[in-house]
Amino acid sequence: MKAYIFPGQGAQFSGMGLDLYEKYDLAQELFEQANDILGFSITDVMFQGSAEDLKETKVTQPAIFLHSVILSKVLGDAFKPDMVAGHSLGEFSALVANGALKFEDGLRLVSERALAMQKACEISPSTMAAVLGLEDGVVERICASINGVVVPANYNCPGQLVISGETTAVEAACAALKDAGARRALLLPVGGAFHSPMMEPARERLALAIENTTFAQPVCPIYQNVSASAVNNAAQIQKNLIAQLTSPVRWTQSVQQMVKDGAANFIEVGPGKVLQGVVKKINPDATASSAELPTE
Repeated sequence: MKAYIFPGQGAQFSGMGLDLYEKYDLAQELFEQANDILGFSITDVMFQGSAEDLKETKVTQPAIFLHSVILSKVLGDAFKPDMVAGHSLGEFSALVANGALKFEDGLRLVSERALAMQKACEISPSTMAAVLGLEDGVVERICASINGVVVPANYNCPGQLVISGETTAVEAACAALKDAGARRALLLPVGGAFHSPMMEPARERLALAIENTTFAQPVCPIYQNVSASAVNNAAQIQKNLIAQLTSPVRWTQSVQQMVKDGAANFIEVGPGKVLQGVVKKINPDATASSAELPTE
């Protein structure tokens, strides 16, 4: 069975999407529609902007979403997923790809999400840190023992977990994790504490937008970050998507469940190859590759 997977923030690169724009009429049409919806020329930033330009909050998340979704669209009949999943932001791309969300609705939600997260980051000092070389249970116990807000945020693969929370609490947790034998516990250059209780103001703002958006029955199950299990029900998809901002990304568990449910071939749709490497670390027997554009 084929599982299509969609990357999250950090996968962006300068020039992303230009090849699609120049080669496919459908891609050009969707990119131009995106410019109109967003109210600025995101294509100028994607195609000609610097890496620094692409880090701007209002650009990064929509840019990755657009690259992923438009790539899935130009694949045409070759895009036949048995299941989909997306890492954090990538969940929105996956939901458009599997028919649960319309393109324009997905883009509006992603834009609102980016702005809401930025606003939440400005409220109090917060950050994230990558922890390597410890079992998940050890990281969970140490986070729970720290004064202040610090929680597991991204279960990326065995031995690689990202924690998130108040800056002082994350720093204290990093020190304790190194003492416990972590190979690395390194602060990440991010704007704030994503997938933690610090994102509650963003969750509330995004919830209103999600509740006012129509979700359809998907053509195949999505394995959502919150549940790490197959979801087909539109109302449940909506509920899980609202919870996502303050809940951990259970990527390890999602991939493991997809494999249990029959996934053997994972295809990454979007910029970069990060998820392919992660899938192989989670299950070395699975095949993982990039989506290949149709040949003319």
